[in-house]
Amino acid sequence: MRVSVALSWLSLGLALHLPALEKRTQDTKSIDHCSTKQVIELLDLQKSDEKGYFFETFRDPTTIPGTNRSVSTAIYYLLEGAVGRSLWHKLDATEVWHYYAGAPLVLSLSHNDGSCVRDHVLGPDLFEGQRPQVVVAADEWQSARSLGEWTLVGTTGK
Repeated sequence: MRVSVALSWLSLGLALHLPALEKRTQDTKSIDHCSTKQVIELLDLQKSDEKGYFFETFRDPTTIPGTNRSVSTAIYYLLEGAVGRSLWHKLDATEVWHYYAGAPLVLSLSHNDGSCVRDHVLGPDLFEGQRPQVVVAADEWQSARSLGEWTLVGTTGK
């Protein structure tokens, strides 16, 4: 009996708050409607050496033994379509790219061994083959290109 009474009160409480939650959701401005400058300022992004803008959101205080390198980091990365492809580069650790907002992004990967470059599209349209995450192996060459005005992604790795 107590459980059903508690659940009834919980249901009533949720029912009373749903209209307010729905209103807030409807009033929320999507980041996709923001300008490049607005997103850069909102997230305090700084110029990147690889083109684009970034901000480190997380750095694990634990370091790899014998180094001062963190075992894990996370960044925001914004790439403008007008700047073209980011510079080809590689990391010595696996990196995961995450799509957040804006236009889809083509992430090109290469082992630089004569095999073809592989393109992956990060974006929201799963039914068109876009994916919210792409894993880049250690020592794999990578370059990114926004398919629109701008793309906001994140990367995690060490």
